[in-house]
Amino acid sequence: MSVSCDGLPQDRYTRLKALMERLRTDCPWDRTQTFETIAPYTIEEAYEVKDAIDQSDMAALKLELGDLLFQVLFHARIASEAGAFDLDDVADALVEKMVRRHPHVFGDTEKADWEEMKAAERTGGTLDGVALALPALMRAQKLQKRAAKVGFDWPDGDGAFDKIVEEAAELRDAAPQDRHEEAGDLLFSVVNLVRKLGLNAEAALRDANAKFTRRFDAAEARAGGSLDGLSLDAMEGHWQAVKRDET
Repeated sequence: MSVSCDGLPQDRYTRLKALMERLRTDCPWDRTQTFETIAPYTIEEAYEVKDAIDQSDMAALKLELGDLLFQVLFHARIASEAGAFDLDDVADALVEKMVRRHPHVFGDTEKADWEEMKAAERTGGTLDGVALALPALMRAQKLQKRAAKVGFDWPDGDGAFDKIVEEAAELRDAAPQDRHEEAGDLLFSVVNLVRKLGLNAEAALRDANAKFTRRFDAAEARAGGSLDGLSLDAMEGHWQAVKRDET
């Protein structure tokens, strides 16, 4: 096996595995990590990939995909050390699953229903497999979509909208100790209406966050750098002026 000047094999796949082995052996920080300590970084790297895509920054995307790949290597190495599986097993399982879920590509079936095949692979109930670690809005929409697959759904958007009105009233009238639960019910209902409209709740709120940030920054700029100390009427005046400037 040929080796480069850094002591790692030259073959890319072997080089990746050797890199991870070396880090787990010789780096004080890397060798103390566990699935649990690494998981937050895995999620963070996935979001950084999304940011690079949103910015159409191909140079950044290349680097962020590498960072995300490193997370896969890390988890696979920890699993290998525990005797559970290794990176080869991960690659094999991926190929087998994709071939199985694409009979229209690798078999003689003309069309495949991705959701039906995923459902057939689940061993639990309808909601089994919706990851707990997903962002709350995203998980709510996935749970609702799964439930709708078996008919647990409003027939149209009117029912979903009426549910929002009902939940808002319950939150308004709730005792202090019940507000947490009622607020969750209201948010869940809003996500359900968004889903019924064919929209993505996570993306909609992310865009709303970006819009609020843009407008708030512009309102502060109009006010000389800060809204602090202004009356609500003055703040609203700057806010409305920013909105008019955007039209």
